[in-house]
Amino acid sequence: PPPAGAEPGSGALNPFDRRLKRKQKNWAALQAEPAKCDYLREEVGGRIADRVFDITRTFPLALDVGSGRGYIAQHLTKETVEKLIQVDIAENALKNAVESEIPTVRVVADEEFLPFKEDTFDLVVSSLSLPCRIQSVLKIQQVLKPDGVFIGAMFGGDTLYELRCSLQLAELEREGGFSPHVSPFTAVADLGHLLARAGFNTLTVDTDEIQVNYPGLFEVMEDLQGKYILCMGESNCSWNRKPLLHRETMLAAAAIYQEMYGNSDGSVPATFQIYYMIGWKYHESQAKPAQRGSATVSFGDLAKIEGLLKRGKK
Repeated sequence: PPPAGAEPGSGALNPFDRRLKRKQKNWAALQAEPAKCDYLREEVGGRIADRVFDITRTFPLALDVGSGRGYIAQHLTKETVEKLIQVDIAENALKNAVESEIPTVRVVADEEFLPFKEDTFDLVVSSLSLPCRIQSVLKIQQVLKPDGVFIGAMFGGDTLYELRCSLQLAELEREGGFSPHVSPFTAVADLGHLLARAGFNTLTVDTDEIQVNYPGLFEVMEDLQGKYILCMGESNCSWNRKPLLHRETMLAAAAIYQEMYGNSDGSVPATFQIYYMIGWKYHESQAKPAQRGSATVSFGDLAKIEGLLKRGKK
Protein backbone atom coordinates (compact mmCIF):
# COMPACT_ATOMS: atom_id res chain seq x y z
CA PRO A 1 0.00 0.00 0.00
CA PRO A 2 1.15 3.60 -0.54
CA PRO A 3 2.56 5.46 2.46
CA ALA A 4 0.26 7.60 4.61
CA GLY A 5 -0.90 10.60 2.62
CA ALA A 6 0.39 9.36 -0.76
CA GLU A 7 -1.94 9.51 -3.73
CA PRO A 8 -2.28 6.35 -5.86
CA GLY A 9 -0.27 6.55 -9.07
CA SER A 10 1.51 9.79 -8.21
CA GLY A 11 4.21 11.17 -6.00
CA ALA A 12 1.91 13.84 -4.57
CA LEU A 13 0.95 13.85 -0.92
CA ASN A 14 -2.63 14.19 0.29
CA PRO A 15 -2.89 15.99 3.67
CA PHE A 16 -6.17 14.22 4.45
CA ASP A 17 -6.92 10.62 5.38
CA ARG A 18 -9.57 9.68 2.83
CA ARG A 19 -10.33 6.34 4.49
CA LEU A 20 -11.13 8.14 7.74
CA LYS A 21 -13.24 10.63 5.79
CA ARG A 22 -15.33 7.77 4.43
CA LYS A 23 -15.78 6.25 7.91
CA GLN A 24 -16.88 9.62 9.32
CA LYS A 25 -19.47 10.21 6.63
CA ASN A 26 -20.82 6.65 6.81
CA TRP A 27 -21.13 6.96 10.59
CA ALA A 28 -22.93 10.28 10.32
CA ALA A 29 -25.39 8.95 7.75
CA LEU A 30 -26.47 6.18 10.15
CA GLN A 31 -27.49 8.53 12.96
CA ALA A 32 -31.10 8.23 14.12
CA GLU A 33 -32.24 11.66 12.94
CA PRO A 34 -29.70 12.97 10.40
CA ALA A 35 -32.11 15.67 9.19
CA LYS A 36 -31.70 17.54 12.51
CA CYS A 37 -28.03 18.21 11.80
CA ASP A 38 -28.34 18.98 8.11
CA TYR A 39 -29.92 22.42 8.07
CA LEU A 40 -26.63 24.16 7.28
CA ARG A 41 -25.96 21.92 4.30
CA GLU A 42 -29.57 22.25 3.17
CA GLU A 43 -29.33 26.05 3.41
CA VAL A 44 -26.13 26.11 1.34
CA GLY A 45 -27.62 23.59 -1.10
CA GLY A 46 -30.56 25.92 -1.65
CA ARG A 47 -28.23 28.85 -2.34
CA ILE A 48 -26.33 26.78 -4.90
CA ALA A 49 -29.62 25.85 -6.56
CA ASP A 50 -30.48 29.57 -6.77
CA ARG A 51 -27.25 30.11 -8.70
CA VAL A 52 -28.20 27.28 -11.06
CA PHE A 53 -31.59 28.93 -11.69
CA ASP A 54 -29.81 32.20 -12.53
CA ILE A 55 -28.37 30.52 -15.65
CA THR A 56 -31.13 30.60 -18.25
CA ARG A 57 -30.64 27.19 -19.81
CA THR A 58 -31.62 23.56 -19.31
CA PHE A 59 -28.90 21.08 -18.38
CA PRO A 60 -29.46 17.62 -19.92
CA LEU A 61 -26.97 15.88 -17.60
CA ALA A 62 -25.65 17.14 -14.25
CA LEU A 63 -23.25 15.77 -11.62
CA ASP A 64 -23.44 16.38 -7.87
CA VAL A 65 -19.99 15.77 -6.32
CA GLY A 66 -20.17 14.77 -2.67
CA SER A 67 -23.95 14.80 -2.80
CA GLY A 68 -24.55 13.33 0.66
CA ARG A 69 -28.30 13.01 1.22
CA GLY A 70 -29.09 15.19 -1.81
CA TYR A 71 -28.94 18.68 -0.33
CA ILE A 72 -28.83 20.37 -3.74
CA ALA A 73 -31.09 18.00 -5.68
CA GLN A 74 -34.10 18.64 -3.42
CA HIS A 75 -34.08 22.30 -4.49
CA LEU A 76 -33.70 21.69 -8.26
CA THR A 77 -36.45 21.04 -10.80
CA LYS A 78 -36.62 18.74 -13.81
CA GLU A 79 -37.20 21.79 -16.02
CA THR A 80 -33.65 22.93 -15.13
CA VAL A 81 -31.84 19.57 -14.82
CA GLU A 82 -33.13 16.65 -16.91
CA LYS A 83 -30.94 13.93 -15.35
CA LEU A 84 -28.68 13.95 -12.27
CA ILE A 85 -25.85 11.69 -11.13
CA GLN A 86 -25.01 11.85 -7.42
CA VAL A 87 -21.53 10.79 -6.28
CA ASP A 88 -20.39 10.34 -2.69
CA ILE A 89 -17.61 8.44 -0.93
CA ALA A 90 -20.07 7.11 1.69
CA GLU A 91 -22.58 4.52 0.57
CA ASN A 92 -24.76 5.08 3.65
CA ALA A 93 -25.29 8.72 2.67
CA LEU A 94 -26.53 7.70 -0.77
CA LYS A 95 -28.82 5.03 0.69
CA ASN A 96 -30.53 7.70 2.83
CA ALA A 97 -30.72 10.28 0.04
CA VAL A 98 -33.77 12.50 -0.20
CA GLU A 99 -35.90 11.79 -3.24
CA SER A 100 -36.33 14.51 -5.86
CA GLU A 101 -38.39 14.94 -9.01
CA ILE A 102 -35.26 14.64 -11.19
CA PRO A 103 -34.32 11.17 -12.55
CA THR A 104 -31.24 10.28 -10.48
CA VAL A 105 -28.43 7.73 -10.57
CA ARG A 106 -26.29 7.27 -7.44
CA VAL A 107 -22.64 6.20 -7.60
CA VAL A 108 -20.30 5.37 -4.70
CA ALA A 109 -16.89 6.87 -5.54
CA ASP A 110 -14.20 9.09 -4.06
CA GLU A 111 -14.87 12.72 -4.97
CA GLU A 112 -11.16 13.14 -5.77
CA PHE A 113 -11.16 10.32 -8.36
CA LEU A 114 -14.35 10.67 -10.41
CA PRO A 115 -15.00 7.56 -12.58
CA PHE A 116 -16.35 9.40 -15.64
CA LYS A 117 -15.07 10.14 -19.13
CA GLU A 118 -14.03 13.59 -20.26
CA ASP A 119 -16.64 15.98 -21.71
CA THR A 120 -19.59 14.16 -20.10
CA PHE A 121 -21.58 16.66 -18.02
CA ASP A 122 -23.28 19.97 -18.80
CA LEU A 123 -23.30 21.01 -15.13
CA VAL A 124 -21.30 20.01 -12.04
CA VAL A 125 -22.35 21.13 -8.54
CA SER A 126 -20.80 20.51 -5.13
CA SER A 127 -21.84 21.65 -1.66
CA LEU A 128 -19.34 21.68 1.22
CA SER A 129 -17.77 18.38 0.15
CA LEU A 130 -15.08 19.12 -2.41
CA PRO A 131 -11.46 19.15 -1.14
CA CYS A 132 -9.69 22.38 -2.08
CA ARG A 133 -6.99 20.63 -4.10
CA ILE A 134 -5.89 21.07 -7.70
CA GLN A 135 -6.44 17.37 -8.50
CA SER A 136 -10.10 17.53 -7.47
CA VAL A 137 -10.89 20.69 -9.44
CA LEU A 138 -8.94 19.45 -12.47
CA LYS A 139 -11.05 16.29 -12.55
CA ILE A 140 -14.25 18.34 -12.50
CA GLN A 141 -12.95 20.50 -15.35
CA GLN A 142 -12.18 17.38 -17.37
CA VAL A 143 -15.60 15.74 -17.00
CA LEU A 144 -17.40 18.96 -17.99
CA LYS A 145 -18.40 19.50 -21.61
CA PRO A 146 -17.10 22.63 -23.37
CA ASP A 147 -19.24 25.58 -22.21
CA GLY A 148 -20.23 23.53 -19.17
CA VAL A 149 -20.39 25.24 -15.78
CA PHE A 150 -19.19 24.29 -12.30
CA ILE A 151 -21.03 25.74 -9.30
CA GLY A 152 -19.80 24.88 -5.85
CA ALA A 153 -19.43 25.91 -2.22
CA MET A 154 -16.80 25.19 0.41
CA PHE A 155 -15.87 26.39 3.87
CA GLY A 156 -13.77 29.55 4.02
CA GLY A 157 -10.70 30.28 6.08
CA ASP A 158 -12.59 32.05 8.90
CA THR A 159 -14.88 29.08 9.59
CA LEU A 160 -15.02 28.26 13.33
CA TYR A 161 -12.33 30.82 14.09
CA GLU A 162 -13.75 31.29 17.60
CA LEU A 163 -13.43 27.60 18.41
CA ARG A 164 -9.99 27.19 16.84
CA CYS A 165 -8.57 30.21 18.65
CA SER A 166 -9.96 29.12 22.02
CA LEU A 167 -8.58 25.59 21.67
CA GLN A 168 -5.15 26.82 20.58
CA LEU A 169 -4.84 29.26 23.46
CA ALA A 170 -5.97 26.64 25.97
CA GLU A 171 -3.54 24.03 24.64
CA LEU A 172 -0.65 26.48 24.66
CA GLU A 173 -1.41 27.34 28.27
CA ARG A 174 -2.03 23.81 29.61
CA GLU A 175 0.09 21.61 27.31
CA GLY A 176 2.79 23.88 25.91
CA GLY A 177 1.72 23.48 22.26
CA PHE A 178 -1.30 22.89 20.06
CA SER A 179 -2.50 20.55 17.32
CA PRO A 180 -5.22 21.11 14.69
CA HIS A 181 -8.63 19.75 15.70
CA VAL A 182 -10.58 21.05 12.68
CA SER A 183 -9.63 20.40 9.05
CA PRO A 184 -7.79 23.37 7.50
CA PHE A 185 -9.77 25.68 5.22
CA THR A 186 -8.73 27.74 2.20
CA ALA A 187 -8.46 31.49 1.58
CA VAL A 188 -10.60 33.22 -1.04
CA ALA A 189 -7.56 34.35 -3.07
CA ASP A 190 -6.25 30.78 -3.19
CA LEU A 191 -9.64 29.56 -4.41
CA GLY A 192 -9.58 31.92 -7.41
CA HIS A 193 -6.04 30.84 -8.29
CA LEU A 194 -7.08 27.19 -7.96
CA LEU A 195 -9.97 27.54 -10.41
CA ALA A 196 -7.82 29.44 -12.89
CA ARG A 197 -5.04 26.84 -12.73
CA ALA A 198 -7.59 24.10 -13.39
CA GLY A 199 -8.56 25.80 -16.66
CA PHE A 200 -11.84 27.49 -15.72
CA ASN A 201 -12.64 30.94 -17.08
CA THR A 202 -15.28 33.63 -16.45
CA LEU A 203 -14.78 33.02 -12.75
CA THR A 204 -17.04 34.26 -9.98
CA VAL A 205 -16.16 33.86 -6.29
CA ASP A 206 -18.19 35.38 -3.48
CA THR A 207 -18.36 34.82 0.26
CA ASP A 208 -21.06 34.64 2.91
CA GLU A 209 -21.20 33.97 6.64
CA ILE A 210 -23.69 31.97 8.69
CA GLN A 211 -23.52 32.34 12.47
CA VAL A 212 -25.06 29.87 14.92
CA ASN A 213 -25.32 30.52 18.68
CA TYR A 214 -24.79 27.81 21.32
CA PRO A 215 -25.02 27.70 25.13
CA GLY A 216 -21.28 27.07 25.42
CA LEU A 217 -18.16 25.42 23.99
CA PHE A 218 -19.20 21.89 24.96
CA GLU A 219 -22.45 22.26 23.04
CA VAL A 220 -20.47 23.54 20.05
CA MET A 221 -18.16 20.52 20.18
CA GLU A 222 -21.06 18.08 20.58
CA ASP A 223 -22.91 19.60 17.66
CA LEU A 224 -19.83 19.61 15.44
CA GLN A 225 -18.85 16.05 16.30
CA GLY A 226 -22.29 14.50 16.14
CA LYS A 227 -24.05 16.82 13.73
CA TYR A 228 -22.50 19.54 11.60
CA ILE A 229 -18.94 18.41 11.16
CA LEU A 230 -19.40 14.67 10.96
CA CYS A 231 -22.60 14.90 8.97
CA MET A 232 -20.76 17.08 6.50
CA GLY A 233 -17.69 14.89 6.56
CA GLU A 234 -15.57 17.85 7.54
CA SER A 235 -14.22 16.81 10.94
CA ASN A 236 -10.48 16.84 11.22
CA CYS A 237 -9.09 13.95 9.18
CA SER A 238 -5.63 15.35 8.52
CA TRP A 239 -2.76 12.95 9.11
CA ASN A 240 -1.26 15.06 11.93
CA ARG A 241 -4.48 15.24 13.94
CA LYS A 242 -4.36 14.79 17.72
CA PRO A 243 -6.57 11.95 18.98
CA LEU A 244 -7.94 13.62 22.14
CA LEU A 245 -8.08 16.71 24.33
CA HIS A 246 -7.47 16.61 28.06
CA ARG A 247 -10.32 17.60 30.40
CA GLU A 248 -8.32 20.50 31.87
CA THR A 249 -7.63 21.83 28.38
CA MET A 250 -11.32 21.64 27.45
CA LEU A 251 -12.36 23.52 30.60
CA ALA A 252 -9.78 26.22 29.91
CA ALA A 253 -10.95 26.49 26.29
CA ALA A 254 -14.58 26.88 27.42
CA ALA A 255 -13.61 29.75 29.71
CA ILE A 256 -11.56 31.43 26.97
CA TYR A 257 -14.39 31.00 24.44
CA GLN A 258 -16.89 32.64 26.79
CA GLU A 259 -14.55 35.47 27.75
CA MET A 260 -13.40 36.37 24.24
CA TYR A 261 -16.52 35.74 22.15
CA GLY A 262 -19.48 35.33 24.51
CA ASN A 263 -22.75 37.12 23.76
CA SER A 264 -24.55 39.31 26.28
CA ASP A 265 -27.15 36.57 26.90
CA GLY A 266 -24.45 34.04 27.86
CA SER A 267 -24.39 32.12 24.58
CA VAL A 268 -21.37 31.79 22.30
CA PRO A 269 -21.30 32.16 18.48
CA ALA A 270 -19.86 29.74 15.92
CA THR A 271 -19.17 31.28 12.51
CA PHE A 272 -19.30 29.34 9.25
CA GLN A 273 -17.75 31.20 6.32
CA ILE A 274 -18.94 29.91 2.95
CA TYR A 275 -17.22 30.49 -0.40
CA TYR A 276 -19.38 30.16 -3.52
CA MET A 277 -17.62 29.66 -6.86
CA ILE A 278 -18.70 29.56 -10.50
CA GLY A 279 -16.39 28.59 -13.35
CA TRP A 280 -16.96 27.81 -17.03
CA LYS A 281 -15.12 25.40 -19.29
CA TYR A 282 -13.79 27.13 -22.40
CA HIS A 283 -15.81 27.14 -25.62
CA GLU A 284 -15.37 29.19 -28.78
CA SER A 285 -18.86 30.71 -28.45
CA GLN A 286 -18.07 32.31 -25.08
CA ALA A 287 -17.51 36.06 -24.87
CA LYS A 288 -13.86 37.06 -24.93
CA PRO A 289 -12.25 40.07 -23.24
CA ALA A 290 -11.24 42.95 -25.51
CA GLN A 291 -7.59 43.31 -26.40
CA ARG A 292 -5.47 45.42 -24.09
CA GLY A 293 -5.42 49.07 -25.21
CA SER A 294 -8.51 48.79 -27.44
CA ALA A 295 -10.75 50.99 -25.22
CA THR A 296 -12.19 54.12 -26.84
CA VAL A 297 -13.46 55.81 -23.65
CA SER A 298 -11.40 56.91 -20.66
CA PHE A 299 -12.44 56.41 -17.04
CA GLY A 300 -11.77 60.12 -16.66
CA ASP A 301 -14.88 60.79 -18.76
CA LEU A 302 -17.16 59.17 -16.16
CA ALA A 303 -17.47 62.50 -14.35
CA LYS A 304 -19.07 63.95 -17.50
CA ILE A 305 -21.86 61.36 -17.72
CA GLU A 306 -24.30 63.21 -15.46
CA GLY A 307 -23.92 66.41 -17.50
CA LEU A 308 -24.41 64.53 -20.76
CA LEU A 309 -27.55 62.84 -19.45
CA LYS A 310 -29.06 66.19 -18.35
CA ARG A 311 -28.27 67.69 -21.73
CA GLY A 312 -29.90 64.74 -23.46
CA LYS A 313 -33.11 65.15 -21.44
CA LYS A 314 -33.35 68.83 -22.42
